[in-house]
Amino acid sequence: MTLRVGVLGGTFDPVHHGHLVAAQEVRHALALDTVLLVPAGNPPHKPERPISAADHRLAMVSLAIAGRPGFELSRVDVDRPGPHFTLDTLTILQQQWVAGTRFFFIVGADSLAELTGWRRPGEILGLADLAVVERPGVRVDLPALEARLPRLGSHLHWVNMPLLQISSTDLRARVRDGRPIAFLVPRSVEDYILEHGLYRAGAT
Repeated sequence: MTLRVGVLGGTFDPVHHGHLVAAQEVRHALALDTVLLVPAGNPPHKPERPISAADHRLAMVSLAIAGRPGFELSRVDVDRPGPHFTLDTLTILQQQWVAGTRFFFIVGADSLAELTGWRRPGEILGLADLAVVERPGVRVDLPALEARLPRLGSHLHWVNMPLLQISSTDLRARVRDGRPIAFLVPRSVEDYILEHGLYRAGAT
């Protein structure tokens, strides 16, 4: 029986309910066996902002999915030198999992709109289908994308989800400014952020 595995990458700095709801909705809609949450090592598209240490981000993801069957933490990007690209991540996952595993790379509609700017996007479609979740206010010019990537249509799965307008950028600003983050992240993640002094003004 073919395994169906979702892959949700991100800096997860911090992980929040928007990430987790997306993972949950895709897992349900596409009948996935599991969803891998893959914290980024050194994202090539975010060179301007230092991100929190990998140990902190791994710990927060572990806390967020603790006790939730069907969700797993993957260290595939943090355990190797960067920069890290989606193509490389999926290639390694193909090698790590049993032959024939079918992968579904989870992206927001905003990321899909930028797909042709990714590294060798045609090869990505040879390794995984794309599970696309909506983003508020984002419209994708599919005909233009398919004109450049003719295989795209057969590898695309649209998944509806509640449009939660939560961002890690806003959460970091909230902590820095002393505003609450309760109900935007799991309680265990909130406690971890406070305990370790993450995102406060002057924190490193």
